[in-house]
Amino acid sequence: MDWGAACAAVIPCRNEAAGIGALVEAVRRQLPTVFVIDDGSTDATAGLARAAGASVLANPAGPGKGAALRSGWQQAYQNHFRWALAMDGDGQHSPEDIPALLQCAESTGASLICGNRMGQASRMPPLRRWVNLWMSRRLSVLTGQSWPDSQCGFRLMDLEQWSRLPIRARHFEIESEVLFLFALAGLPIRFVPVATVYKQEQSKIHAWRDSLRWLRWYRQACRRTSVR
Repeated sequence: MDWGAACAAVIPCRNEAAGIGALVEAVRRQLPTVFVIDDGSTDATAGLARAAGASVLANPAGPGKGAALRSGWQQAYQNHFRWALAMDGDGQHSPEDIPALLQCAESTGASLICGNRMGQASRMPPLRRWVNLWMSRRLSVLTGQSWPDSQCGFRLMDLEQWSRLPIRARHFEIESEVLFLFALAGLPIRFVPVATVYKQEQSKIHAWRDSLRWLRWYRQACRRTSVR
């Protein structure tokens, strides 16, 4: 497959001026089209991303990672890309792992390929590792599938399948909702080992607020599976 023509990268960002230029340049060596969704940055993120060759969009759906990703996926879909590769803008996902996700899509025919950082779980901050494991177990039980890293945002997604699903999450519950709805639709999902990269970046996750949002989403997901 000509991935350069079939796939666009989608990178949601808020105040990532320190690394967004280098990230865009590295990604564009493999996928020429990069959509950076500027989620209310107050620094030079937008200008640096644009200078590195990205198409930069303000987040028209309002603040939130989920809203930014949905805007980027919609932009890629409207530009006739069949696939979208989602990456975080803070450097936690290595562009060197992109070929592994693309190869998995070709060899398995999966509609959603997710990065799995748990092979290097000791490199994750302890609290984030524990929360990820706890959420992944809950979702695995809910769907009857084994998901080792449900919260990794490094993903390759079939946009034709995505366009048929009612994905509405606006914040960090987006990772769970995408997995859940792809599974609910019976679409094949695969996980691929990727590097675990944590530096000194400040997480955008608000511990209490985003935990409550996830729990609210999880209760709704449980109700959906109980009425199938």
